[in-house]
Order: sequence, then C-alpha cells, then structure tokens
Amino acid sequence: MNMRIAGIAALAFALAGANAVQPASAAGAETKCHMTFDTSGWAVIYKHINGKGRITCDNGQSANVAIHIRGAGLTAGKYSIENGKGEFTKLKSVSEVYGTYVTAGANAGVVKSGEALAMTKGQVSLAVSGTGRGFNLGVDVSGFEIVKAK
Repeated sequence: MNMRIAGIAALAFALAGANAVQPASAAGAETKCHMTFDTSGWAVIYKHINGKGRITCDNGQSANVAIHIRGAGLTAGKYSIENGKGEFTKLKSVSEVYGTYVTAGANAGVVKSGEALAMTKGQVSLAVSGTGRGFNLGVDVSGFEIVKAK
C-alpha cells in the first residue's frame, strides 16, 4: 500500500513539474514585432533626424517610441519619411527593441524618395522602409536609436 501511495505521489509530482515547465518555455518563445514611424531631419556632413513611432508585437505587447538618427559621412539634404514601416526579428519581448542599431548606406532623392535599410543591435535585427519628401544625396554611417516615448 505504501509503495502504491509513493508511486502515485511520484507521478503527481512529475506531472506538476511538466506543467510548470511548459509556461516557462512559452514565455521564452520569439515574437515578431512591427513598427510604423514618421521622421524628419537634415544632413550636412552630420545627419540629424528625429521622429516617433509605434511598435506592436504578435504577443500583444506594444510601445510608443521616439527615434533619433545620428550619423556622419559625405551627405547633404533635408527630408522626411512618412508612414515608414519596420520589422524586428529575434525578440522575446518589446523591451528588446530599445537601443542603437548600426547602419551604413547610400541615399539619393529629389522631391519624393524611398529608403530601405537593414540594421542590427546584437542579435536583434531591424529592417525599415518608407517613402519621403525632400532632397538628399550621400553616403553615411549612422546610429538608429529607439527610446521610450516621453
């Protein structure tokens, strides 16, 4: 009888342990996050762009963000990106989007221009695209910083 109770108790603990592990692995699952944004700024050797955006994730998390792009290179212009879109990869939480992504690129446009960039911050990647207004010409290395909106 004692062996039978001990066996049932062991089975109950094993099942409870298996159930406790499942939520932890589900919480560690990767999610896909998307960003919409608007930016505007200028560049004369130094690139200075600010903007705002909203990030939404497939797991229900979301955040309003501010965007700051700073860089340097052989670049000049004044332009804006409206209704830009971004896609993040390899995220476990929306909190991982914050920080500075490194990007290098060339750009050219008059009146209406398009821009597409891929950048990385550690294991997190971000691809952005959008259409804009203004004029720009050049090559630069920039930091694309995402911070919590105030």
